[in-house]
Amino acid sequence: MKRTYALLLCLTLAAASASTVALAQSTSPRADASRAVKIGVRHTGIGTILVNSAGRTLYEFTKDHVRSDSCVKIKECSEIWPPLRTSGRPTAGPGVRASLLSTITLRGGARQVTYAGHPLYIYSGDSGPGETSYVGEKAFGGTWYAIDAAGHTVK
Repeated sequence: MKRTYALLLCLTLAAASASTVALAQSTSPRADASRAVKIGVRHTGIGTILVNSAGRTLYEFTKDHVRSDSCVKIKECSEIWPPLRTSGRPTAGPGVRASLLSTITLRGGARQVTYAGHPLYIYSGDSGPGETSYVGEKAFGGTWYAIDAAGHTVK
């Protein structure tokens, strides 16, 4: 009886632990999308900027060239500044110009969202919706800025 109870307890704890991990993964900011991503705008202290569907700031990297991701070529860059990926055509929320949305193909076939030719990224250390304290961050040989709905840099 004790052995059955101990086994049942272990299985219950393992299931609870797996559920916690799954919940944490589903609520954490991710650049990978299992479907098309929706780009929106958010009013912040630095201006109105592009955000993902979770309200997290989207960044451009000054080291990039038009429609070309330079971060993926720099060791550890994509771990800290992951590309905003999509498996479908990105969609424009209110205030976003659909004509400026596109994608580029990364090595391995993943598709990264671009806006006005700028590859888009999120910041892995982002604390939540509307976070802008990393705008202007210098890292990996360039600077990370937000973008407005016209496709211009927001510093």
